[in-house]
Amino acid sequence: MTIVEQNKAGEPAQQFGTAGIAPMARPSAVTRFFMGVVAFAERLNLKFTKVGNPPIYDKAVFPWAKEIEKEWPAIRAELDKVLTRKDELPGFHELATDVATISQDRGWKTFLLAGYGFKSENNIKQCPETWRICQKIPGLITVMFSIFEPNKHLPPHRGPYNGVLRLHLGLIVPEPREQLGIRVEKDVYRWKEGEAVIFDDAFEHEAWNNTDKTRVVLFVDFRKPLAFPANLINWLLLNVAVFTPFIREGMDNQKAWEKKFYEEAEALRNR
Repeated sequence: MTIVEQNKAGEPAQQFGTAGIAPMARPSAVTRFFMGVVAFAERLNLKFTKVGNPPIYDKAVFPWAKEIEKEWPAIRAELDKVLTRKDELPGFHELATDVATISQDRGWKTFLLAGYGFKSENNIKQCPETWRICQKIPGLITVMFSIFEPNKHLPPHRGPYNGVLRLHLGLIVPEPREQLGIRVEKDVYRWKEGEAVIFDDAFEHEAWNNTDKTRVVLFVDFRKPLAFPANLINWLLLNVAVFTPFIREGMDNQKAWEKKFYEEAEALRNR
């Protein structure tokens, strides 16, 4: 997946490959066309935003965030059940191979419910309340648990596209809180259990857990609120993304992991 570098004003500046360096090979005509469309859409998104373009948002801009926070104990209860098999959960890079540019160990694990048109019916059955609660989020794209093991650090990186915003809801946040957090551009946020933070991952960000315990957040992506015509182009691009090789590969990896995970669970029940 291509990472779009941005200047301080948040405007697209230069295209880079997944390793953060300019690729040697000249992109194909189709790739260059798609990159041009994405760059055009990003400029529209900055201009036609309904919520501004800050790195971290004031939650009051999204009234539904309070509803998500109010029901956090139900999400936490389902997470606790998932974590009984934590060692069997996949490393993020094992599903989304481009993540290997920032994480190559199993210190960052995930439990995916849905993402970019794909729904994990098996995982949703394990977390029906989490799925119900997330339906309150307009433009929902991705829902998962993001699990940081002790002493995990994600280096500075940027998301690929500014038409999406991200929510983290603190579920398990070990003490001392001063030893973990996320930096988005120049702003630093320290997770808190039951509290949500909404940010734009197209800005440079990094995250760390320097404690000796596991940190878990609910990780949600949703469409950025935009006015016409940016909202239409954004919707089209995000729906086209489902057919890209990166997304298709991630879906296949998720299905393969699920098959093994639930077959093993069934075998244990039948013993």
